[in-house]
Amino acid sequence: MPEHVLTGFGFGPIQAGLFAKEAFQSGNFSRIVIAEIDRRFVDAVRANNGSYYVNVAKGDCIEALKIDSVELFDPNVTKDKRLLIEVLAQSTEIATSLPSVSFYESGGDDSVASLMADGLKNSRARSTIIYTAENNNQAAEILRKAVAAGIGGLLPTKVQFLNTVIGKMSRVVDEDGEIAQLKLKTIAPGIQRAFLVEQFNRILVSRTQLAGFTPGIEVFIEKDDLLPFEEAKLYGHNAIHSLLGFIGEVKGYTGMTQLKDDPAVMKIGKDAFLTECGAALIKKHAALRDGLFTELGFRDYAEDLLERMTNPHLADTVARAGRDVVRKLGINDRIFGTMQLALEYGIEPKNMAVGALAGIAVLIKKAEEYNLPDDLRLDDWRKLDVPEIERILNWLWNGQTCRYTAKLIKYVLDAREHLKALIGE
Repeated sequence: MPEHVLTGFGFGPIQAGLFAKEAFQSGNFSRIVIAEIDRRFVDAVRANNGSYYVNVAKGDCIEALKIDSVELFDPNVTKDKRLLIEVLAQSTEIATSLPSVSFYESGGDDSVASLMADGLKNSRARSTIIYTAENNNQAAEILRKAVAAGIGGLLPTKVQFLNTVIGKMSRVVDEDGEIAQLKLKTIAPGIQRAFLVEQFNRILVSRTQLAGFTPGIEVFIEKDDLLPFEEAKLYGHNAIHSLLGFIGEVKGYTGMTQLKDDPAVMKIGKDAFLTECGAALIKKHAALRDGLFTELGFRDYAEDLLERMTNPHLADTVARAGRDVVRKLGINDRIFGTMQLALEYGIEPKNMAVGALAGIAVLIKKAEEYNLPDDLRLDDWRKLDVPEIERILNWLWNGQTCRYTAKLIKYVLDAREHLKALIGE
């Protein structure tokens, strides 16, 4: 008899295509419940007898999987909220998959933290682990603090909050033409959207410390210290994905798979991955003695990711890879954060600088979308000079600087000829 209960927050592709999917396929769960405030999803899955579809992009095809016996509750509905709190009190595993950690406490008494606190303070589960899937290396600690405050400052000893490193690429496809072209199964009848996730499933999580407790989701890989792997994702996976997306947009591509047939672009991505961020991460974390932080291990990691990023069956778009450019060009984020890491270990981030300049070019092109100040709405990235780059970075970084600011500006400026050559000028 299955003895685990999963409660998830947020019915997006990671919740649906990872947590709920793995819980269902494990056979270890008596109930799988998801809290979702979009009534369209709640009503559609309920009308479909608790079933939905997720499309899995493999190396050679797309496979549609049917996930059954899932209950969706809307916490904004009084009856659903009461039932959700009851399930939370029984849950052995809880998973948040929200746009950001800022959503933990939004919504007052109906917030994720408040609902979780109401359930956990009356917990009847032997133990409970809580996976935080938001892209923040302190997500577990942030949620733990918010939930503890809701309970009154003291959490049950049988509860543990876990950070995660989720390198699984996913997307929601909502264009009728693309759904038809890729032959995707929509989430449920009445919802013209489809979940598309890659097959990759090497998910890293904090090690469970609860005595005698074995997670019902068995495929996750536990690590004593997740921080090095979080850095590998941010300064490796995320950095190169954004770099390729920015360059692809400057070149006029629409799909990430088009980059596979552009050797010059792929060379920049691979060189940045291996000789810049990879080399820096290996130097920083060699003492960990983990296979990833070796030359061979990181080469395998990079080559696998480059293949997955351009997988035609995932059909990732250049626009998605390069979206939210202001955040991605943040002072410590994936582009400039990676460049700083490289400089810290004596490595010249010349290839990353091409991605940085391409990101700035995208920002200039989409000045209105990103509310770029009038004095920064330049005509052509090719004519950028030091003062203009400095002003753009000052705006992006909210007036912050770092000890490498002058060097970063120089590398970006020096990347102009390389980027021009890439687009055939």
